[in-house]
Amino acid sequence: MADRISCFVMSGGVGSRLWPLSREDNPKQFHDFSGDGSMLTKTVRRLKSRCDGETPIHLIASERNAERIHADLAGIDLSGGGPIFEPVGRNTAVAVAVAALHTINSHGDGIVLVVPSDHAITTDLQFWETIERGVPAAKTGSIVVFGLRPSRAETGYGYIEGGSPIGTSDIRKVVRFIEKPEIEAAEKYVATDSFFWNTGIFLFRASAMREACLWHRPEIWNSARKALDAATTNLSGTYLPLDLYSSIPSISIDYAIMEKVSDITLVPASFKWSDLGSWQSLLDASSTDENGNVVVGDVVAIDCQHSYLRSRGRLLSAVGLRNVAVVSTADATFVAPVGESQNVKRVVERLEKWGRLETKFTPAHNHVLLPGAWRERVAHWLFDETLPHWSTVGVDELYGGFHEALSLDGMPLSKQKRMRTMARQVYAFSVAKLRGWNGSADRLIAHGIEFMKNGRTSRGGWARTLNVDGSVADPCEDAYDHACVLLCLAYAHQAKNPDALRLGEETLAFVDAHLEDGRLNGFLESSSGTGLRRSNPHMHLLEAFLAWHTATGERNYLRHAARIVDLFRTHFFDADSWTLGEYFDDGWKLAAGEQGQWTEPGHHFEWASLLVEFAAKSGQADLVPFARKLYASAIANGLNRSTGLAYGAVSRSAMPLDLISRSWPQAEAIKAAIALEGSGGPDLKPEIETRVGRLFRWHIDPAPLGLWIDRIDEKGRAVATETPASIFYHLVTALMQYLDKTEGAIIRPMSASVDALRPNFDQGMLDQALRDSA
Repeated sequence: MADRISCFVMSGGVGSRLWPLSREDNPKQFHDFSGDGSMLTKTVRRLKSRCDGETPIHLIASERNAERIHADLAGIDLSGGGPIFEPVGRNTAVAVAVAALHTINSHGDGIVLVVPSDHAITTDLQFWETIERGVPAAKTGSIVVFGLRPSRAETGYGYIEGGSPIGTSDIRKVVRFIEKPEIEAAEKYVATDSFFWNTGIFLFRASAMREACLWHRPEIWNSARKALDAATTNLSGTYLPLDLYSSIPSISIDYAIMEKVSDITLVPASFKWSDLGSWQSLLDASSTDENGNVVVGDVVAIDCQHSYLRSRGRLLSAVGLRNVAVVSTADATFVAPVGESQNVKRVVERLEKWGRLETKFTPAHNHVLLPGAWRERVAHWLFDETLPHWSTVGVDELYGGFHEALSLDGMPLSKQKRMRTMARQVYAFSVAKLRGWNGSADRLIAHGIEFMKNGRTSRGGWARTLNVDGSVADPCEDAYDHACVLLCLAYAHQAKNPDALRLGEETLAFVDAHLEDGRLNGFLESSSGTGLRRSNPHMHLLEAFLAWHTATGERNYLRHAARIVDLFRTHFFDADSWTLGEYFDDGWKLAAGEQGQWTEPGHHFEWASLLVEFAAKSGQADLVPFARKLYASAIANGLNRSTGLAYGAVSRSAMPLDLISRSWPQAEAIKAAIALEGSGGPDLKPEIETRVGRLFRWHIDPAPLGLWIDRIDEKGRAVATETPASIFYHLVTALMQYLDKTEGAIIRPMSASVDALRPNFDQGMLDQALRDSA
């Protein structure tokens, strides 16, 4: 009876030697190079082709690729096996240890076959004939490896030196392993019959690998055992715990075990094999034209020979190339002699050192820049995902008001409730009602306002912070909070809330009486009038006054807004750097030190859209060039060039001060582009689509349903721990405006362009701003 062989497919690699096609989010094993399925799918099918014996098939793969694994293997019976997901990559030594441990746990002991997921083997019958030849040696406790006689001096493969054949067979004991050699050494190896290419395939009894690990690297074995014991298993697979697994040393099985074990058997392979580890190997393994070229995609090749020419998404033309690899994607191009193409890994290492994201993410092939391209996604996210979630889970039905934040699994967090957050939620539901949302907006608006009344002060103002139960935690009467309250009441009044107009008038009276600077020099930070002064509360008051003018038509609100705009002209805006100051002393001189140099791209965007709105209402058309300059400055100096997202803050000389990119500045960039589109400058319709795309790419689409990732670091990594409710109003406003702006747009797909996928520097906007300043 044939022996049971437990098969484990290692599928955690990136395949960086096939960059720019293979990337972290789309590794080599998921690519279909020959039109008959991905490398992973073909590997599993090869293992299933064994004629006799029980052959359960397991995968050891990255948890981030779980969905892709399930999609690729849908409908394939793994014969009792299943995926084991690593939370982080820890190289092959721990993967092999997990394979042996899992087999011992499942069967007590048994024969284990470990294979890579991304090698090309075109002869399934010969593959299994070769593996079965190694079973007797594995059963005796020897670790078996499989080598292929080299056909050329290849520097991209590892080598195995074998001793003399054992008896009449060609099976040998291993003398040593050699990592990828220099060309001179490789030529010497090929000239003998003792050296073989290392296929990276291992066959062993599970107990033999256990003994080898415990003797040479016990910490790897013991840590892997603890991680596997603590793993969770469900119908989708086994998930190893991050805390235990991430602490295991990251080292290859070759270095950790194979180079130290004495009893290793080499079985020469009779199957056809390539690790597809370079464009050279892919050229050798692929069908070629009459000139020995591999041509894939939109390529025109004239007088080219023995070259690998591949294009994805654009025309590639080549003339007179000999032995050259050219691989072009939407955002990157690689060119090298095919004999040097394995050195692409050096390029990848350099890009990663620079923090470039072209090694991590594959641009979407259907990226669209035409007006309205994001309408369907935006509408679905607003009306079917987010508003339903925040109008239920986000509402505190026990104590009133709204939860200050939700965890990333969508559950409320017990935190003090800021008045500005309560007001912004009321605002968001008011805007949603005005835009046609069929949810319970009236109830939510009234619910929020009723809770906010707990924070009314004796003078008719509003406290800064409330406890969860509605009692006052911080009674400070803050200008920023009053701006938010005024804004929400203006929109609640438009949404027909019966209390909003009266409360708005009372709040404006309080602002005039207690927050206005007696010198008619703007507004105080709080009713106590102490500390540095900021432009930001004034911006939000400007937003609120404009909202009340829209709601009532009364000129008094425009007069209040005009006084803030005058401050912008005289103190906030720096004409030399086109930047907006944030911190000032009591006389509106820039604050000392870093605070005086601090500028925020997000506030540049907010001011730009508000200035355009005020210009339309007041007739002060000269404010539009100021708005263009703010937008151009933020785009030119305030973006992370890796992600295209606005930084938290930059200095007046464009040095990043806060490297975190939050979600709200990206929303405000959308609003600013919408406001400036059609104002006499360049066509910003593609810019609007790009800004919406970046918001979804980085902040919304990676998040759980109805939430968003609020904080992205400078390398594109999510660093948020919760979803703050205060950001909801930014997103609702921007995306509702986007739906309004693109109403009736004709939506047609178009192929991706580099400009659409890279950080966008709007030269047209900058040029227009320069003309305005002339």
